[in-house]
This record gives sequence, structure tokens and C-alpha cells, in this order.
Amino acid sequence: MAAVDGMQTQPPCDRIPEAVRRASPTVWMNPALDATASVLPGLATGRADVDAAVARWQRFAPLLARLFPEEGAGRIDSPLVPLEERLSRDVLDGADGRVLVKADHALPVTGCIKARGGVYEVLAYAEDLAARAGLLTEGRSYAAFADPEFRALFARHVIAVGSTGNLGFSVGLMGRSLGFAVEVHMSHDAKAWKKQRLRELGARVVEHRGDYGAAVAAARGAFAGRADAHFVDDEDSVDLFLGYAAAALDLQRQLAESGIAVGPAQPLFVYLPCGVGGAPGGVAFGLKLLFGDAVHPVFVEPVASPCMLVQLAAGLERTVSVYDVGLDNRTAADGLACASASMLVARTLEKLVAAVVTVPDDALYRWLRVMWTEAGLRLEPSAAAGFAAAGRFAATLPAAVGAAATHVIWTTGGAHLPAEEFEAALARG
Repeated sequence: MAAVDGMQTQPPCDRIPEAVRRASPTVWMNPALDATASVLPGLATGRADVDAAVARWQRFAPLLARLFPEEGAGRIDSPLVPLEERLSRDVLDGADGRVLVKADHALPVTGCIKARGGVYEVLAYAEDLAARAGLLTEGRSYAAFADPEFRALFARHVIAVGSTGNLGFSVGLMGRSLGFAVEVHMSHDAKAWKKQRLRELGARVVEHRGDYGAAVAAARGAFAGRADAHFVDDEDSVDLFLGYAAAALDLQRQLAESGIAVGPAQPLFVYLPCGVGGAPGGVAFGLKLLFGDAVHPVFVEPVASPCMLVQLAAGLERTVSVYDVGLDNRTAADGLACASASMLVARTLEKLVAAVVTVPDDALYRWLRVMWTEAGLRLEPSAAAGFAAAGRFAATLPAAVGAAATHVIWTTGGAHLPAEEFEAALARG
């Protein structure tokens, strides 16, 4: 039960589909979906905010090139990979349509989508500190952020984050590269290798017996009010959200370069693995700004952890967790093991996300193996979620729509998965 104004009330479980409560795979079509043009003007965030985020990424390109010269020319972006026709039909379970992979599992610097948000927020904080310290002079290249005077400033500050692993690694890698102290609070289901990887960076890892939400809450409380610290709040950070949203412009450019049109007669379906919601929410928001009603964001969640589906279906009056509807939040997709959704994302995407598809762990492992053997994509279980969902969702589309559609599966992590972990995952597929 949840307490509201001192009274015990039952969560609105009657709004949650029975199949979801049974942890059965489900395609939930969002009944609140509305015309993009009527939704965007009422939101607190808009195109100018995303453009400002893109401009910040561009300012920091010289720094990223200096710190990570082997990773490209200061860009954090991934290739758009077309699947061959036979494999595309397998992914869509026999339906027609073009399938491409937005390969953030191999994203430069961190090998996961969380770089788009985590690295971005660290850079935003560093820029604010440098500006207040008078270190930013007109015409000075941002490559100077790696100079001793900047690092001395950053060393007097700590960045904290709650994470199941990939966001913590992204924040930790960028923070430590600039000289910040970094503290990562991690849940019981975070992988041991992810904790060790952070310690090797010099980050302090704080382990919690509770789940992801408990780790975030503990970190938020520990750093509240500290002038020398910045807490990266995966549940409520606008900077994280905007860092992810900027990725939409990368996809827009890549589609255009590939000669792929997106419009009312050429719909774009984008499958986004969803944990707490920051990454898929930001990307979906950016895509809606660019393509309007021609793009259809589809969130994908584990059957045991459908926190965004539960929150959207229950309504936004108050937070509802998967525990409230009898689910246990236990999944092999550790990056998606979140009991409660970000209310920032839920409120922003309430009328913009087309659907949520829930998938079982065995489907994640099966598609992880298929995509490795058939396409050479090295994924972790969470990153295979879109492949497990696309066929089920495509089956809901009229044949005429499907034939003209482009489907983009957004992968989220796996390039840095240790060999033994990857082999064990392959064996389960």
C-alpha cells in the first residue's frame, strides 16, 4: 500500500493490463497518445534546449578529441547499421519493412548509450564551474579543460550518481578524466565486473542491499545541499535528458545520408530499451521534435520490470512501482531493472510514446545470440530488447503501413562486456 495524505490507498491496479501483472509479454498501445503539434507547446522543454545541448557537445569536441584520441574526432555517436533483408524479416517476424540498428552498444568512449547523458552532464557541470571560476576566456579552446588549472578546480569537487552500472561508468570515466572525485552508488543487482571497472577508474563505489531506486535515493540524500558536489539524478535530471535528446539529430542526419525519407507515408518506428526512462525518453523527445507524428517511439521493458508502462497506465497522479502491481523487478537485463519510472520522463512523454512492449529474459538471450552470429553485433542482454520487441509490435501494424515503414532498433550496451560474461550470455541463447 502507498500512503497519500496520511491515508492508505491501493494503487490503481485496475488500469494495469492483467498480462502485465502476470509478467506475460505484452504490447501496450498508449491510449493517451496525441498529436505532436498539440503536445510540444505545453512542455517545459523545447527545441531551443536541445539546440543548446548540441552546441555544448560541439564546444567540447576539442576536449573529447584530446582525452580520447583513439575514439574519433571528438564526437560521441554511433553508426546506423542496415540489416540484410532476410535478417530484417526475422526481426519483424515475417513482416515487411526496413530494419536498421542505431549501434549505441559500440558508442565511443563508454560503449553504451549512457555516455550521451552521463558524459554530457559531467561536461555541463564542468563548464559551469569553469565559468564561475573565470577560467573561460573568449576564443579559448575547450581542450583546455584538461589543463592543470582546470583539473585543480575540478579536484575540489565530487560528482555522485546512483546506477546499475552503465550510467555510473559513463559519469565515472568522464569525471575521473577531468580530475573530479566520483562516487557511484550501486544496487544489489549491479554486475560485479561493472563495480570493479569503476574502482579501476578511481571512483568510490558504494554498494546497497536495495534495488536501483534505493541506491539513487541514498546517493541523493547523501549529497543534498553540498556546495562542493553535484548529484547526477537519473530520475530527475534535465541535463541528462537533453544529452540524450541531442542524439535525435544524429539519427536524422544518418537517415538523410542513407536516402531514407520519413513522413506521413514513410513512418519511422524506433525501439528503445527502457529502464528508469532517461535515455529512451530523451531520444524519443528529440525525435518527436524533428519528425512529429511520422515517428513512433516504442519503449521496451522486461516483463518483470515494466516501470514506465505501469506508471503511464496507472496515471501520473503519483508514483506507482512494479512492486505495487505484484512484480519482482528481477531480470537479466540489469540495465533495465528499475522498479519506478522517472516522473520527469513520464510527464514529458505521456502523450508522445506510441507503445510499450514487454519482453521475457529468454528472448533477450536468444536475440543476443542471433545478432552476434548473424550480424556480428556484440550486445549485453539489455541491448537486445528492441529485437525481442519489434516482431510483436510490427504484427499490430496494417500491412500497407508496414511495407513503407523504417524500423530502427536502438542498442544500448555491450562493447565493453568482459569476454567471459559475453560467452555466458551466448550460452543462454
